[in-house]
Amino acid sequence: MKYSVLTCAIQPSKLNGVKRFYLLIYCLSISAYVFSQSDYPNTDTFRRVTIPLQEVVVKAYEQNRKLIEVPASIGLLDEAQLNRFGNGSILYAINTIPGIRMEERSPASYRLNFRGSSLRSPFGVRDVKVYYNEIPLSDPNGNTYLNGLSFYNFQSLEAIKGPAGSLYGAAIGGALLIRTLPSVWEPGVNLDYTTGSFAMNNIHTNVLWGDSSHHNDFDFNHISSNGYRIQTQSRRDIATWETQLKATEKQVIHAYIYYSDLFYQTPGGLTQTQFDQDPRQARPAAGTSPSAVQAQAAIYQKTFVAGFSNEYYLSPLWQNTTSVYGSYTDFRNPGIRVYEIRKEPHFGGRTVFQYKRKIHSAELQVNFGAEGQKGFFTTADYANNQGSAGLLQTNENINNWQYMAFAQADLKFGNGWIITAGASFNKSSIEYASLSPLPPLDQTRIFENKIAPRLAVLKRITPTISLFASAAKGFSPPTVSELLTSSGVIGYNLQPEDGIDYEGGIRGNLFQDKLYFDVDAFFFHIKNAIVQRIDTNNVYYYVNAGSTRQNGIESYLSYQLIDHPQQAISHLKLWASYTWYDFHYHSFIDVNSQSSTVINYSGNQLPGVPTQTLVAGLDISTSMGFYANLTYTYTDHTPLNDANTAYAGSYNLLGARAGYRTIFNRRLKLEIFGGVDNVFNTTYSLGDDFNAAAGKYFNAAAGINYYVGLSLGNLFR
Repeated sequence: MKYSVLTCAIQPSKLNGVKRFYLLIYCLSISAYVFSQSDYPNTDTFRRVTIPLQEVVVKAYEQNRKLIEVPASIGLLDEAQLNRFGNGSILYAINTIPGIRMEERSPASYRLNFRGSSLRSPFGVRDVKVYYNEIPLSDPNGNTYLNGLSFYNFQSLEAIKGPAGSLYGAAIGGALLIRTLPSVWEPGVNLDYTTGSFAMNNIHTNVLWGDSSHHNDFDFNHISSNGYRIQTQSRRDIATWETQLKATEKQVIHAYIYYSDLFYQTPGGLTQTQFDQDPRQARPAAGTSPSAVQAQAAIYQKTFVAGFSNEYYLSPLWQNTTSVYGSYTDFRNPGIRVYEIRKEPHFGGRTVFQYKRKIHSAELQVNFGAEGQKGFFTTADYANNQGSAGLLQTNENINNWQYMAFAQADLKFGNGWIITAGASFNKSSIEYASLSPLPPLDQTRIFENKIAPRLAVLKRITPTISLFASAAKGFSPPTVSELLTSSGVIGYNLQPEDGIDYEGGIRGNLFQDKLYFDVDAFFFHIKNAIVQRIDTNNVYYYVNAGSTRQNGIESYLSYQLIDHPQQAISHLKLWASYTWYDFHYHSFIDVNSQSSTVINYSGNQLPGVPTQTLVAGLDISTSMGFYANLTYTYTDHTPLNDANTAYAGSYNLLGARAGYRTIFNRRLKLEIFGGVDNVFNTTYSLGDDFNAAAGKYFNAAAGINYYVGLSLGNLFR
């Protein structure tokens, strides 16, 4: 469960940087003195204990095994890792996973990519299949509104890196599995309030009730901020309800509903000159194009999702999990050029059968099933009259449908070998009806059937160390927004991208489980890569970019220096996450049909992918209840266009969080904390626009900023 927060009455946003720092230290010091007078200062049961990574049981690829026995590149985040940072976003936490990069173009405008998949992500998520518990959160269009979830909706997540199509369909970049229920069930009420720089206010209420056989969880989060740039105000309200019922010894029923109401302004990209002059400014007017402020550029997004799943144990050998869901998104975007309105209802379901049995000394596990999604989208573009919808320009109805069937077999031998083989058969289509301008136009795109196989082998060479190797094929069809843009059918000839990935890795523990390591290398070749372009009117369009070669090394290392709960310093851990990439176009010749210009980009670096990324940290806690977390990030310079003529500079970041936690009357949990991000006050862009016309690449990130708060848990238990 997440723990709740109250805070000092003085708002840090009204103080200068030095005064904010002293306010933070003062709050922590006073709170430490007051709360240390509790009759029950021993917080061992309250500290966020992290299970050794290799011992964590993961669900990825339906393995349900310890990580050391899973032949795949998996990144894990649990509650302890999520809570190393502020509770407004999972961005900093997820960026500790090597190979994964989450960016923020403006507050609440997130972009998530696995191994460079941001090539086709102007915002949101592409090439990554996201699951919310048992249902696909990604819609049949391939888009995921990850910003519709609250920080508090994440209890843990598993990130599958590399093509995951054998079980998850169109997931050439990977898959993200989100779990929302707490691992330990404790009925009660939890209250949270946090405040910080830029007039940030974050309120959270969590109510849990029920017993061991029937859980209920209601969660509400409101977060608002004025933002760090002009035209970056944001507000987000998210309410969720979940229930889990153990109907019989053989059956578990899980139902969930969530509603999100999101608003955030979009300041637009800046040129290098504008970024250097004033990185906090919004995009200025240029020619006939209004400024972001004049256009009142913003996103208004409301999403409702309802899902139901049923887990049934048919026999000691057989079980089935079936889930169905319905979703509706209302999306409005007054942009620089047009005012876009989208209605996106869709539904779908997934069923997985599992068969397990012993064959002499070996264990056989077979998973097979199917998944389908259907969407009925409408989109209309109007002239943007300073934030109001004007004259209708285009009006389109879009029906998209995708389904797949999959099967996978795992054979675990007694001598430490595990072999996994699986494949999926995939089909997708798009029906497009243009209602305006006249005459009406009906079109249908049926993409060729795709088979996505995967073969993996793992060998446990010692009880605590394993090696694995895998080969997988992945694919990703173009989305509706990539095929059809507000200026017409620009990308109608787009083809699905596909590729083959070969990788191998080693993970395990040494020195009595004090040292944990996880290293893997991959060679990923993509054909028909889909690449984003932006024209002078800020319209996104896409082209197939020939072939790419994406090779890399991803590594994670941690060392537990101290692990003695009764000592003054009870826990001390150092860790580091390092990524090295060589991503370039193997063959890409761009022909401009209007100017007859031929440009050869072959051999150039892929835009948006830094060569090196390092994230390192130190975690320390004491038996008295004090703790501190330090995080350092280095990001290499990053190419911003296919020609490699523009780059974002490298940057260094430092963040810290410190706090104190205790338990009153053996029940009430209390935690006070504070933190600072971007200690060096570095000027950098987090979420660049690639191949942007007129060089409008840069979206400035926040400078030094602070937050303070206090948590109350298990109230009214």
